[in-house]
Amino acid sequence: MIFLGLLLVLLAGAAAVVAITEESARYILFGYTFQPDHVEMFLAGAAAAAVMVLGFWLIAAGSRRSARRRRRLAHVRADASDKVARLEDEKRELERKLEREHAAASKPIAGRADGRTDGHADGHADDRLVAGREERAR
Repeated sequence: MIFLGLLLVLLAGAAAVVAITEESARYILFGYTFQPDHVEMFLAGAAAAAVMVLGFWLIAAGSRRSARRRRRLAHVRADASDKVARLEDEKRELERKLEREHAAASKPIAGRADGRTDGHADGHADDRLVAGREERAR
């Protein structure tokens, strides 16, 4: 929109420059000769002014749209950054919790005289406990 508005402003400005610098009221455009009277010149000037105003309006509208898009993009980037920061904090907390659980599970437990540590004959209760925690974490 900005480019189209700029193009219209330049065309209207060029038409005004041609009208001002021309010595006579005779214009040659695409092989045709025009010799407008006062009313036709006034209407041509009004049309050129309208085209220029339209061009300025398109430039302003395009600038507003671009600014809105930049603000929206900045807001989305900020939200994404906040979300990433929250996820990284959560990840670090979960890693700490996992390290604590792993450290607690790997501590040697004082055993009984028969070599059992958990009161079960097979001695695999710790493995089942860790496996149960892993299942719940998923």
